[in-house]
Amino acid sequence: MTGIQTTLLGIHLRIVSPIWLWLAPVGLIIGALAAYRAWQRQRQVAGLVPSPRFAKVLSNSGAAQGIARGSVFGVGLFFLFFAAAGPQCGERTELVKRTGIDLVIALDASNSMLARDVKPSRLDRAKLEVTALLDRLKGDRVGLVVFAGDAFVQCPLTTDYAAARLFLRAVDPAGMPQQGTAIANALLESKRVLEGGGRGSAAKAVLLITDGEDQQGDALKYASELGDAGIRIYAVPVGSETGEPIPVVDKYGNVTGYKKDKEGRTVLTRTDVAGLRDLASRGNGLVLRGGGSDLGVLQLLPELDKLQKGDLESRLSVQYDDKYMWFAWPAFALLCIAAALGEGPLLRRRTA
Repeated sequence: MTGIQTTLLGIHLRIVSPIWLWLAPVGLIIGALAAYRAWQRQRQVAGLVPSPRFAKVLSNSGAAQGIARGSVFGVGLFFLFFAAAGPQCGERTELVKRTGIDLVIALDASNSMLARDVKPSRLDRAKLEVTALLDRLKGDRVGLVVFAGDAFVQCPLTTDYAAARLFLRAVDPAGMPQQGTAIANALLESKRVLEGGGRGSAAKAVLLITDGEDQQGDALKYASELGDAGIRIYAVPVGSETGEPIPVVDKYGNVTGYKKDKEGRTVLTRTDVAGLRDLASRGNGLVLRGGGSDLGVLQLLPELDKLQKGDLESRLSVQYDDKYMWFAWPAFALLCIAAALGEGPLLRRRTA
C-alpha cells in the first residue's frame, strides 16, 4: 500500500505505511476488552468472599486496577501502531533540480535484424541491452527513433523510462512500412528530436544501433552535420562481418525459410563496422563493441558520464521529517506502566 498525504492547518502531513494507521483503533479495542475482562473476572472472584462488605471493597479496588491496566495497555498499543505507520511532517520546501543529457536511441528495425548470429536475434538482443541501459539512466532524457527504409520517432524525449520501455518492446520489423537501412534518415530524425528538446545547456548524443550499411549514401554527410551541431554519435554494430542469412518468419516467430534474391540465392547481411567507425568519428563519438553475445550498449554509460549535464527539470519539493518518535516513546512508557499495574491484588491471591 502506498503512503497517503494531506495538509492540516497549512502543515504537510504524510503517513508512510497506512496499514498500521488503520490497525491503530484495534489497539484501543484490545485495551477495552482487557479492561472489561478484568472487571468481569474481579467480580467473579469477589463473589467467593464470605463477607459481602469486604467482597465489595475488594471488588471495587481490584476492578479499578484491572480497568486502568487495560485502558493504559490499549492506549499504548494505539500509539505503537501509530508510530509504526511512519508519520511524517513536511516542515520545509526545497528546489529540486534534475540534471542529465539528452539521448536519442536510433534502432535499426529492418528484416536483417531478425538474423540469429546473435541470440536470440539481433533485434531482440539489442532491445534487451537498451532496456538494461534505460534501467541505469539517472535523470537523462531519452528518445527512441526507429528506422528501416525510413525513420520515424517511436518515443519523444522523456524521463519516463517505463514509457520508453513500452515503446521499445513494440518495435517490430513487421510494423515497418518500408524495408531497407536508411541510416541517413535516422540521423536526421534524431537531430530534429534533439534540437526540438529545448535544453540548450545539456549535452546531446545519438546511440545508433544497426547491422547494415547506409543504403542512401548520405550518412557520413549528416554525421558531420550532427558533429558540427555538438551532437555526439555512438555506434553499436550488430551481427557478423562475414555474413548471416536473413530468416523469414511467420506470425508466431517461427523460421520458415531464408530471404533469397531474384536469382534464388540466399541473401547474406554483413555488418559494416568500418563504415560505422567513420560515421562515429565524424560525430565526435565512438564505436562501442562488446564480446560474445554482448553488443556493447552498456559501454555507453561511462561515455555519458563524461558529457556536460544540463538542468532538465526544476521543481519545488516538500521535505518530510520523521515524527514516529513522538508516538513511540509514549507507547513504550504506557506499555511499561500497564505491565507494572498487574491484574489486581485479589486475582493474585486467587492464583497463588
